[in-house]
Amino acid sequence: MTCPEFDVLLDETELQSRIGKLAAELAPRMQSDDWTAVTILLGASPFTTDLMRHLTKHDVHPQLDAIWLESYRDERESSGRVKVRADLQRSVKGRGVLIIDDVYDTGRTLDFARHHLIAQGAREVMTCVFARKQLATGEGLDAWAYDAPDRYLVGYGMDDAGLYRGLPYLGAVPQGG
Repeated sequence: MTCPEFDVLLDETELQSRIGKLAAELAPRMQSDDWTAVTILLGASPFTTDLMRHLTKHDVHPQLDAIWLESYRDERESSGRVKVRADLQRSVKGRGVLIIDDVYDTGRTLDFARHHLIAQGAREVMTCVFARKQLATGEGLDAWAYDAPDRYLVGYGMDDAGLYRGLPYLGAVPQGG
């Protein structure tokens, strides 16, 4: 199987530059030791790893946990419902939480995650994503690294029916693709 041609939106160098700027923006709010970074599986995994490395450069060392939420299944559009497939492994009671996701379009997943973690006793919840779709309102979103076009994104953790997550760049399915 060969990889289809995708439009490259950001190469590896630009990805890291944007994540470095995002970490510098987030670091001042996360200076205490009582923060947990919560990655939303599966798509945000590469972004989370890189963001954690960049936060370390600012002497910020949150605990790391993950929650597996699903709303897309293997489709290109959200089902409109968010389902918890696997929950956190550590308590967030009394802790600040940084929720990390790959892309913000409807905001449904982040809104669900925010309420879920507040119900678990989080002291404060911030949200960040790698890519924010340009038509998204941004309500409930605290920080993002890139304003993405309203196209279907692939690579750097984002998939098309489970494929292409490992591409080292952020790409988009060609128009009409």
